[in-house]
Formats: sequence, structure tokens, C-alpha cells
Amino acid sequence: MNGDRQLLPDPEETIEIGPRDVAEWIGLSPGDRPLLLDCREADEVDLCRIDGHVWIPLGHLPDALLRLTEDATKGIVVYCHHGMRSRRAAEFLRAHGIHTAFSLSGGIDLWSQVIDPSVPRY
Repeated sequence: MNGDRQLLPDPEETIEIGPRDVAEWIGLSPGDRPLLLDCREADEVDLCRIDGHVWIPLGHLPDALLRLTEDATKGIVVYCHHGMRSRRAAEFLRAHGIHTAFSLSGGIDLWSQVIDPSVPRY
């Protein structure tokens, strides 16, 4: 994290953000927290999730752009199972003007290993 008012990583330097940085970021006061965007499919969300997430499957992102643009002021962290779909989602969001979109590296699987072992792995 680079220490600015929202603790955003520099979007010019990376599209990935690690689980420890995300945990620190979501631990801030509610007005400074990023939007946690789960881009997995419904059956995956039923298995496990990160508390406080918003669920929009990857294929539905184009329909949610307006809403996400409004939510992007504090940053968006997209996650999936291992980080591949979330990277595509973050790239899509950035290509459409949401430059505060980041992908959780390692996805919810790494989140479970590093931050919250109560989140089931699959």
C-alpha cells in the first residue's frame, strides 16, 4: 500500500493486490473500504465467500458498469477462485474507466490460506 488517503496501490504499477493488503484495506473505516466484488459463478459463491462482498458474475459485468462506476471512488477489489477471472474483470473495468479496480492475487483460495482459514477451500 502506498499510504495515500485510501491506501490504494498505484494503479499505474499493478492490477494485482495481495490478500494482506486487501485485509488491511477492508479493515479501515467504512467510508474508506473498497468494494469487494465476487465475480465467480453462483455455485462457487454458495461454497464460500468473503464477508461484505457484492456478487456480480464475470459475464454480467457489462450490465453493472454504471453501478460499479458509482461504487469505484474508494476502489474495487475483484476476486474469484484463483485470480484469473478477477484479473480479466479488473482489466475490463479499467478499460471502461474504473481505474481503481484491482484483482485479488491468488483469489479466495489464497485468502483462505493467508487471511481467513474459516473460508472453505475447494
